[in-house]
Amino acid sequence: MNNLSKSTKEKILDLLKKEEHLTVNDLTNRLEITHMAVRKHLIKLEKDGVIATKAIKQPVGRPLQMYMLSKKAQDYFPKNYEGISVDILHDIKEIHGEESVELLFKKREDRLTQEYRGRLDEKTSPREKLNELAAIQNDKGYMAELTEVDENTFELTEYNCPIFSVAKDFKVACRCETELFKNILGTEQINRTCCQTDGDNYCKFLFKVN
Repeated sequence: MNNLSKSTKEKILDLLKKEEHLTVNDLTNRLEITHMAVRKHLIKLEKDGVIATKAIKQPVGRPLQMYMLSKKAQDYFPKNYEGISVDILHDIKEIHGEESVELLFKKREDRLTQEYRGRLDEKTSPREKLNELAAIQNDKGYMAELTEVDENTFELTEYNCPIFSVAKDFKVACRCETELFKNILGTEQINRTCCQTDGDNYCKFLFKVN
């Protein structure tokens, strides 16, 4: 969804998803609305149980009130299991062995490779391809952002993992995503530097392009 068409509530949730915790002042500056308006939304979100607060002691003055997402807030972010059930995958592993699960994810990787190539093949420069990759990941609910480190280096950050429940039990899902990116971009110079299944708050990839 285009950020301009999002409600203030959705923007607050997105900011807290990306930044982990923010103060009222932080949100006021980011949203460019009044303190009163921010507090009104925070009160409603806290009442709904989707945000929590924590007081941070300061060397001087009153504690700083920080706002963060609650576990319930995860329901607001896209989840797309693409027909994959964690329980079914565990059953397949128990009956047919881990190799069968690996083959399933490889089949999924091959299918996605064809899908992504259909969109990336229309792009010419590495920058255009990476921008399109970020757009695809956003379409799939990954809350992806592409940033340029230097002329030949880019970072792709995914703040949401739509298949997190699957990936935390089956790390092959993460490996296949990295291989997918390598295949569609035609390069081995891609490294996953952060991963949500390792306890990080987002997944991050470093791309080296020529």
